[in-house]
Amino acid sequence: MKSSLYNFFLLTKPRIMVLVLLTGAAGLSLEGSLLARPGYCALVLLALYLVSGSANSLNQYFERDIDALMSRTSRKRPLPTGRLSPRQALVFALVIGVAGVAIFALRFNLLSAALALFAVLFYGIYYTVWLKPRTHLNIVIGGAAGAMAPVIAWAAASGTLSLVPLILFLIIFFWSPPHFWALAIYLKEDYRKARLPMLPLVKGEGATRDQIFYYTLILFAVSLSLIAVRPGLLYAAVSLGLGGLFIWKAGVLRKTGLPGLEKGLFSYSIIYLCALFTALIIEGLV
Repeated sequence: MKSSLYNFFLLTKPRIMVLVLLTGAAGLSLEGSLLARPGYCALVLLALYLVSGSANSLNQYFERDIDALMSRTSRKRPLPTGRLSPRQALVFALVIGVAGVAIFALRFNLLSAALALFAVLFYGIYYTVWLKPRTHLNIVIGGAAGAMAPVIAWAAASGTLSLVPLILFLIIFFWSPPHFWALAIYLKEDYRKARLPMLPLVKGEGATRDQIFYYTLILFAVSLSLIAVRPGLLYAAVSLGLGGLFIWKAGVLRKTGLPGLEKGLFSYSIIYLCALFTALIIEGLV
């Protein structure tokens, strides 16, 4: 039983879920109306986990044959290893997805439920089944789903949307391409075996490094725009310092292309996003 529960847990991609919950918590913290009711904040984050976990589980269900071809996933994920059946994965994905959307609809509001449902369908089906196998722009367009957590959380708390959650969305949206393209360079041969049209395979590593650098510049500008809307010294220091370092690292990768730098940039991008949104959470709480 413990083994089965753990495998279902793995379907939700728990490492990715840390970022989802962190960015969702930032949306709740900046919106502020639920901070005096921690139980409601916890319920929003639970519903976020359920809908995001559903999208990730659908992704693994539809990509089980691709995952079996890639060394990064063939020995780790529950479906290619046979620890769960496709039917089990699909039922699990649908159940937790419905549960998450229902929480938003019944306990919060229809706007957050509609946004949550969009995120599940966009990533779990449209991105996975149609977009990812057909275009090298898959990461750019698909990043919209991964950027929805703070928007959904804000909508659940307030019933409305505003400029702040839109900027949070754009930060994650423009963060996604440098993050995933760095990984795509590092795992280029894996993606070749899976016959997925990732940017390094379609346009080459040089063009990919250029795009990583350009998107990092846009990300830096978007992150600073939040200061004009929601001023905060801690966030300003983090966005300036770590954003500048992000640009420097992307620039070195672009200029030298030394093996291993792309993996380092991938790891740093996670630190960057976590630090940025942690700063926002702190500022919303104090």
